[in-house]
Amino acid sequence: MELVALVGRGSSQSPLGEEVVKRILAAGLEAVPGGSRVLVILPDLTRTSPVPLLFRLVNQLLGPRTAALDYLVALGTHPPLGPEGLERLVGISEAERKRRWPRVRLFNHRWDDPAALRTIGVIGAAEARRLTDDLLADEVPVRLNRLIDDYDQLLICGPVFPHEVAGFSGGAKYLFPGIAGPEIIDFTHWLGALCTSMATIGVADTPVRRVIHRAAEFVPVPILNAAMVLDRGRLHGLWVGDHLSTFGAAAELSAELNVVWLERPHQRVLSMPATRYQDLWTAAKAMYKTEPVVADGGEIVIHAPHLAEISYTHGALIDQVGYHVRDYFLAQWDRFRPLPGTVLAHSTHVKGAGAYRSGREEPRIKVTLSTAIPEERCRRVNLGYLAPDGVDPEAWRSEGGLVVPEAGEKLFRLRNGG
Repeated sequence: MELVALVGRGSSQSPLGEEVVKRILAAGLEAVPGGSRVLVILPDLTRTSPVPLLFRLVNQLLGPRTAALDYLVALGTHPPLGPEGLERLVGISEAERKRRWPRVRLFNHRWDDPAALRTIGVIGAAEARRLTDDLLADEVPVRLNRLIDDYDQLLICGPVFPHEVAGFSGGAKYLFPGIAGPEIIDFTHWLGALCTSMATIGVADTPVRRVIHRAAEFVPVPILNAAMVLDRGRLHGLWVGDHLSTFGAAAELSAELNVVWLERPHQRVLSMPATRYQDLWTAAKAMYKTEPVVADGGEIVIHAPHLAEISYTHGALIDQVGYHVRDYFLAQWDRFRPLPGTVLAHSTHVKGAGAYRSGREEPRIKVTLSTAIPEERCRRVNLGYLAPDGVDPEAWRSEGGLVVPEAGEKLFRLRNGG
């Protein structure tokens, strides 16, 4: 199937060549006025994306005709990238970058630094209730990285994949939570938890996505979006234009390329996250993307011997809270209300669907870690433990279990509606 929307192309059959990518970018970037100061928003290293290619092409196409061209990494609450991480992200050494593009600067977003943020608007309680289908009615200040004030144009460059919080990643999600403040990050993540990952992931129009698009209306700088769709690391779609239309086109192709349909549920799933995920906070996508195909009472084993930490940002709070189903928190809301919604949401998404009745937690499935995180810590945060040395993927396959290598971007679903 071929898709065409605004400036762009997408194909489920064949990837785009570099010349096609360059032509699409060149046509789309004609919308940027000459002499503009441009801030490009990039994904971090936890997303598969041809950032080195885009970095090179955008510099070639925009560098000669802009007053400034800089890049901001949309980290959300992920840790900042050091010099080596920034080099890997853009595919070029710092020395070479400074030689070829001496004016170009790279910045990390800092969600936790009030001085790096400014309030650009407020979503009122009544509007929040309407946007969230009555799930939340809290006033939300919309804070964004104040770097945007130094530029005339924002250019978002990021891929679109099924996502547990927003339904699909991409588009304005690289602003919220990508370069946002903690209030709207917590609000959208807890909203996603209330909706549940199972009901959200792989759905284009969700309450969270509506909040994100509303927040984007406050952004005082024009937004251009380069939305990408990838399949096994190959670029199959690229659209450049407004963030709404480009996201819609990309989500349609992503739903075709990034969803794997199975005929039956599996009792045991060995989900092996890619090594790009450096802590459970990011590697838990291996659980979210396979949860829909696990039978009731079944088990997901997250097998990642390279993982030694739950979260480099939020680990202490997760140790305090543990992993629980959504209703565990709702039944004791006065106790948990003061904690960040982002942490509570991560907790429920990892634990998965379930109930909390008469003081007893009843998760739908079991989640087990087979990582370098010690057994004692796994048990303490309410997850199972399996020694990674004893895991044999071939044995799992021979016993009828589902084995998912490089887990984290493909969503698994059941044809009967799972």
